[in-house]
Amino acid sequence: MTRAPQKRRLETRAKLLSVAEEIIAAEGVSALRVEDVVARAEVAKGTFFAHFGDKDGLLAVILGARVMGYLDAMEAQPQPQTIAEIAQRLAPLLEFVAQDRMIFDLLLRYSGTTGAEVDEVVTQGFLRQITLFAGWIAALQAKGIIRADQDAGLLAEGIQAFLNHVLAIGFCVEHAKQPPAEALLPYLSGWLRG
Repeated sequence: MTRAPQKRRLETRAKLLSVAEEIIAAEGVSALRVEDVVARAEVAKGTFFAHFGDKDGLLAVILGARVMGYLDAMEAQPQPQTIAEIAQRLAPLLEFVAQDRMIFDLLLRYSGTTGAEVDEVVTQGFLRQITLFAGWIAALQAKGIIRADQDAGLLAEGIQAFLNHVLAIGFCVEHAKQPPAEALLPYLSGWLRG
C-alpha cells in the first residue's frame, strides 16, 4: 500500500526538522548547514527547499517553536510581583536568544518588525510576548507598584524594545558581558517606574 502524498510530505518535513534539531543540539545553531540536514535525512536538496525555502526558513520554524515553549513556561507561572521578578521571568528566554547572534538576528528578521520576511510562529511569538507583558503590567499597575500614567500595552511594547536593545548590546564587543536579564533590569526600572 502506497502512502498518501500528503502523509509522505508531512513525514519528510518532520524528518528534516528532527535532523536539524539533532544537529543544533550537538553543534549549535551556527553550525547548521543544509548539506548536513539533507544528507542525514536522506533527501534531495530540492526536497529541503520545497519545505523550507532556505536554511533560515527552517531555523525560523525551529526557533519560533522554542520561543513559544518559553512563553508557555512564563504563562504557567504566577504573575510577577515586582519589576525584578519580571526580569527574572524573562531570563530563560533572554539566555536562549543570547546564546547565538544568529538566533537574535533571525527572530528579529522573521518577526516582521525589521523587514518583509515573516514567519507566522515567530510573529505570533512577538505578539504573544506583548500581550503577556501587558497583563503583567496591568496587574502591577492595579497594585500601585509601577507607573499608571501610560497604557499597559504601550509599556509592554517598551519592554520588548528594551529586550531587543539589551540583546543587541550583548553581542557588541565593546560592552562588558553580563547576563541579559541583569542588563535589562535598569531599563525596566527606569521605564516602569517613570
